[in-house]
Amino acid sequence: MMAVLGFVAVLALVTGLIHLYLWKRLVRDTTTPGRWRRIGGIAALVLALLVPVTLAGTQAGLYWLAWPGYLWLALMFYLLVVLVVLEVPMLVARLVLRRRVVAAEPTTAAPEPVLVGAAGPTEPPAAGAVAAPDHDPSRRLLLARGAAIFAGLTATGVTGYGIRTALGPPHLDRVRIPLAKLPRSMDGLRIATVSDIHLGPLRGRAHTERIVAAINRLDADIVAVVGDLVDGSVAELGSAAAPLRDLRSRYGSFFVTGNHEYYSGVEEWVQEVDRLGLRVLQNRRQEIQARGGVLDLAGVNDLTGVGTGLAAGPDFAAALGDRDPSRPVVLLAHQPLAAKEAARYGVDLQLSGHTHGGQMVPFNLAVRLEQPVVSGLGEVDGTKVYVTNGAGFWGPPVRVGAEPQISLVELRSA
Repeated sequence: MMAVLGFVAVLALVTGLIHLYLWKRLVRDTTTPGRWRRIGGIAALVLALLVPVTLAGTQAGLYWLAWPGYLWLALMFYLLVVLVVLEVPMLVARLVLRRRVVAAEPTTAAPEPVLVGAAGPTEPPAAGAVAAPDHDPSRRLLLARGAAIFAGLTATGVTGYGIRTALGPPHLDRVRIPLAKLPRSMDGLRIATVSDIHLGPLRGRAHTERIVAAINRLDADIVAVVGDLVDGSVAELGSAAAPLRDLRSRYGSFFVTGNHEYYSGVEEWVQEVDRLGLRVLQNRRQEIQARGGVLDLAGVNDLTGVGTGLAAGPDFAAALGDRDPSRPVVLLAHQPLAAKEAARYGVDLQLSGHTHGGQMVPFNLAVRLEQPVVSGLGEVDGTKVYVTNGAGFWGPPVRVGAEPQISLVELRSA
C-alpha cells in the first residue's frame, strides 16, 4: 500500500506540471482575460486533481471513478504529446508572423528635425504614431486556437482508437523458438502464454471467460500465466478470476506472480490461484515429461517481492541451481529484466509480460529504458526472452501500437 501511495504522490506532481502546461497552451494562449479564461483555469485544476484522486479512490473501492479518471489520463497524455510535437512548427510560425509585421512597418525618407528645449534636444513624436508590437495579437490568437483545435481532435481520435483496441478481443501471436537442447521428440511442444490480464475496476469475469475460451481453442500442451492477473483483493475479484479453473492443457497450467499481485494481497492470491487448478511456481521448477523427452519449466517470484515482507522475492538458485544442465529449461518470470540474472543459470528461454508492449505509443520508448525487451522475441546475455503484450491493460482502457495479446510459443529442436 505504501508503494501505491508513493506512486500516486509522484504521479500527482507530474500530472500537476503537465496540466500547468496544458492550461498555458489550451486556455491562456487561446483566450483573452475574462470569464472563459477563468472557467478554463478551474477546469484544468479539477482535471489535474482527478488523476491522483482516481488512483487513490479505486484502491479504496470507489470504482465509479475509474472510467472518467483513466479516460482523461489517456486524453491528457496524447494532448501533451501532440502539443509538444507542435512546439517547433508553432515557434517557426510565430517568428514568420513577427518578421512580416516588422517588414510592414513604415519607414521615413528623411530624418525629423530636432527640437531644442530646456531639457535638451528631443525628437518630436510623429502624429498618430504608436509603438509597433512584436507581432499581431489577433494572428497570434488565431494560431494558438488552430493548434489547440488540432491537438484536441488528434488526441480524441487516437484515444478513441485506443479504447476500441483495448476493449477488443486479444489477438493471437504465434512464434516459433528453436532451443538447442530440446529433444527431437519434443519438437513442436506448444506453450500458450498470457500475462497482464489485470482484472479490476474496468475488467471483470467476462474478460477472464473470453481469455480462457481463446486459450482453450489453441489446444496447447502447457498454459503459462506470467503475472499481473489482478488489481484488487480476492474478496473483490475472486469471482472474476474463477473461470481460470476451466483452462485446459495436456501437461498443466502454471502461474507466477507479477508486481500487481504484491499490491493486491499476494499470499491470498497464490492460494486462490492454486485452488483454481494452476500450479504456482514460487522459485520452483516442474519437470515436464512429454513425447519421450524431458523439459524443465521453472518459475520465479516477481522482482517486486524483494523487501516487501509479504513474500519472498525471486530466488534463481532455488529454481535453477541444482537442475540437470543437459535438459532445456524454460523460465516463467513476469519482468523481462529478470533475464539478466536468469542468463547466469543458463536459461534457454524466458517467457515474460509486464511491459504491455508499451501499451500507448510513444510510451514504449520509456519502457525500453527499464526493460531489455519490450515486445516479442529478444535476447539477453545469451538467453532468449519472449515478451507477450498482455491480454488486458492497466490504468487507461487504451492501447495504441500494442494490441492485447495471447501468445502461442512453439518450441522447435535446433
